[in-house]
Amino acid sequence: MRATDYRLTAGSLRELSTVGVVCGLSAAYAGMVLTASDFLGRAGEHNGGNVGVVLGIVSSVFILIALFVAALVIGNGVDTVIAGRRKQLELLRLIGASSRQLRSSLVRGVAKVAAIGAGIGLVAGVTLADAARTVMVSRDILPSIRYSYLPPTTVLAAIVVVGVAVGATLVGSRKTLSGTAVVAPKGSMRWLRGTAAVIATGVGALLLGAACLLGEEGSMSGFVVAFLGTATAAVGLLVGAPILVPAMVAGVGRLLGASPAAILARKNSVADPGRTTRSTVGLFIGVTLITTIVAGMRSLQQSIDRWDLTPEQVEENRHVMSMMTWVLVGLILISVLIAAVGFVSTMSLTVIGRTREIGMLRAMGFTARQVRATITLESIALSGTAMVAGLALGVIFGAVGSQSLIGAITPGFPIGLPLGAFAGIVAGTVVLVAIAALPPSRRAVSVTPVDALAVA
Repeated sequence: MRATDYRLTAGSLRELSTVGVVCGLSAAYAGMVLTASDFLGRAGEHNGGNVGVVLGIVSSVFILIALFVAALVIGNGVDTVIAGRRKQLELLRLIGASSRQLRSSLVRGVAKVAAIGAGIGLVAGVTLADAARTVMVSRDILPSIRYSYLPPTTVLAAIVVVGVAVGATLVGSRKTLSGTAVVAPKGSMRWLRGTAAVIATGVGALLLGAACLLGEEGSMSGFVVAFLGTATAAVGLLVGAPILVPAMVAGVGRLLGASPAAILARKNSVADPGRTTRSTVGLFIGVTLITTIVAGMRSLQQSIDRWDLTPEQVEENRHVMSMMTWVLVGLILISVLIAAVGFVSTMSLTVIGRTREIGMLRAMGFTARQVRATITLESIALSGTAMVAGLALGVIFGAVGSQSLIGAITPGFPIGLPLGAFAGIVAGTVVLVAIAALPPSRRAVSVTPVDALAVA
């Protein structure tokens, strides 16, 4: 076997299955959205409108968000796979394999899996969009004109997806394949990161406040300032995530109780701060985006309900707002799904990597029930942190966005609290915890202590 063979670093393509699934979802989403944007734009041009430009901008924003989440998930997944094979990689380094050779072999394996996943996803997404277009043409919803079955932008998007996977792999494997121990960041770097996070978050908060004031004055620039403030604050939070997220997860972990399983789960959840941050940030972004949309729309609806409108106008506005909410949530849902896939995969891979540790616990007296409880509680600590933080931040962003749009014509500062949507997010988190914890916990307790301790 050559040093450039991906099996040296990843073991098998099966261990990189998360990369293929994420790339497939991303390419399918991009293919479907860009194809729909293309044929709706052509239909708009045929009818004398410029809807194509607007759709292109909107679709690009949501695709970029999905790609950003995918990069986080892929980087975390690759890092976890490599960390689980640390002993084998150290042995390869001892017999002469260089860090560059190992990284090259990993990139080859990831690129292969990503290309397969992106290709399948692209075909599925474009086919679904073309089928929807055919139905709409047959029902005279769209004009019967010449459409493109495979817009060039979709192929470009699939290539970008593969490029994102390769880039995330290079970043995710930088420390684990560098041949040096992973050490905590130096105090100066930590201080610099913290300072940058505080400055960016503070500037974002000031912009959000300015957006509210502009909205009260009826300025149309309020929403633009609100968007800039949201983006700036989000960048600040992401920069400071390696500092904030482990502390938040540890805080949530303390609420799990003082049982041996809870204590071990709390320690495991923050044992690798980098993995903790990447696993939680993806879910946090997804929850924040969905909450921002539904809370913002709810806030707008509460404001509109205060206007002096006829019952027919009120009902029409509610119908339009409901439709817009579902469309926006549908566009952002793929990012949440990608983050969920990454979270489940990370939990499974980390449990597999702790086989010997679990065997030692079983040998010391931990029951199978306690092992399952430990894994479940660890999943709760990570996903619960993302859910709580995402809900809180999303409500703030949504309320500011609403205020910046119609603050001048609406008294007060309505804050949207869509309890139904919140209940759905909580229920989704519970399902995610079950999916992420049950399979690996069953696999962990199915191995006897003797066999687990024999794992190198």
